[in-house]
Amino acid sequence: MEGRDADSEAFDAADTAVAGVALRCRGKHTGDRELGIAPSTVREYLARATAAGVGWPLAADITDESLMARLFVNAGVRAGARFHAEPDWAALVLELKRPAVNLLILWDEYRAAHPDRYAYSRFCQLFREFERRLSPTMRQQHVAGHKLFVDYSGKRVPIADPLTGVVRMAEIFVAVLGASSCTYAEATWTQTLPDWIGAHVRMFRFYGAAPRLLVPDNLKSGINKASFYDPEVNRSYAAMAAHYNVGILPARPRRPRDKAAVEAGVRFAQSYIIGRLRNITFFSLAECNAAIAAAVERMNGREMRRLGTNRRQLFEAIERPVMQELPQDDFEYAEWHLARIGIDYHVEIKGFLYSVPHALIREQVDTRITARTIEVFHRGKRVAAHARRYGGPRHGTQPEHMPSAHRRGACPRAGLRPDPWAEWTPERMQRQARGIGPNTEALIIVVLARRPHPEQSFRTCLGVLRLFRGIDAARAERISQRAVEIGALSYASVASILKHRLDRPASPQAADDTPLLHDNIRGSRYYH
Repeated sequence: MEGRDADSEAFDAADTAVAGVALRCRGKHTGDRELGIAPSTVREYLARATAAGVGWPLAADITDESLMARLFVNAGVRAGARFHAEPDWAALVLELKRPAVNLLILWDEYRAAHPDRYAYSRFCQLFREFERRLSPTMRQQHVAGHKLFVDYSGKRVPIADPLTGVVRMAEIFVAVLGASSCTYAEATWTQTLPDWIGAHVRMFRFYGAAPRLLVPDNLKSGINKASFYDPEVNRSYAAMAAHYNVGILPARPRRPRDKAAVEAGVRFAQSYIIGRLRNITFFSLAECNAAIAAAVERMNGREMRRLGTNRRQLFEAIERPVMQELPQDDFEYAEWHLARIGIDYHVEIKGFLYSVPHALIREQVDTRITARTIEVFHRGKRVAAHARRYGGPRHGTQPEHMPSAHRRGACPRAGLRPDPWAEWTPERMQRQARGIGPNTEALIIVVLARRPHPEQSFRTCLGVLRLFRGIDAARAERISQRAVEIGALSYASVASILKHRLDRPASPQAADDTPLLHDNIRGSRYYH
């Protein structure tokens, strides 16, 4: 009993027993120490009895409840009762999310308006009690505009092909702002890098602003190597973050509290979005995302319990004003790859060949691939840029990348120039083919003539000559003759003739016509 405020608590049967013992002790003049009760407690009870006019023996009609009611005027007050008007805790929660605001500042403002109200310790205690009643997302102290948590939901949504009925599962990308819990979600086909970055671009467009930090989980598409001290961020993901001037702070591996906001947001999004859309059949990704967008809008407009506001209003009030403005243009997704320049001073990207300055033959370069452009970098400096090809001619050659002799349409002889391309010339290709036989030379001549610039066919010529290394010259001659006859002038076509043994002559006279075929080609426009 010592040290507690009896007026602020509800008393049980033990308190009634102590009061009865204290009154009997007064009547019998028994010393306090003989009771096994603290002297201060006995004195307190006797003082209350004197003030209430209660003596010993008690009247027959006095019950335990009536005795306690007379001794303790506030005996019915529940534990933790408040004796002062309280501040608007929900408003203080929102204020605490503003930059540089803490509980001490809020308490100073509270006491300035109400000098006789709660002390700082009791103020903090009551605030924490209110905070515990909030959702897990809202309990975390996140500064407005500081962190944006991103992740993929573990649940997926089915999308049916309208023609075949085949069902394909789509991933759900979820983003949650730390302070307001304003949520964005969309469906993507995969978790690969293009979908991951594309979802970020659309997410920034949705919010209309950028935070200071992105907090992703350690998804392989964005984080090459997870580490607490030095995480390795994917190059394209880092370029996207630099475009929007945001930092990337991956959550620590096996530390769920680092991403509790997005985890709670993901669970809520799963129940609010996937749960409500579970009975709808989607036939396209666009149709699914339209339904998700409507569900997200309803979710962000739903009033949060105990705060009296919704996520969208909270975002506009405390986060949007302190977030960064977006750049004028959206980030354009790009893939980076290492490549080596071929002997034809072209680099191969996605099945097409793009020229670079001929001095870089055999050099290693970085390629940056977007939906519209192909860029080539050597030691950090851009050395070539091309419009990306999806069809048409396989080669994209810029005249300024060619040696001067090639631009004039001449074919320099090997060894006359120190340039790196000089050792590979049409004459050298023809000379190597001539060593096998006339039909092979004829095949190389035709292959070289198929391109506007003969160096564009160097790769095909090298490939064909390497195919013939492991076979006898007679069979190589038959394969070459067959290839010219049927117009199979690509590396893959010649390899197919070799693999499937299609090199048998079409007629008995074919073997005797070999010189005629060679002579005809040498005298035609194909010969260089």
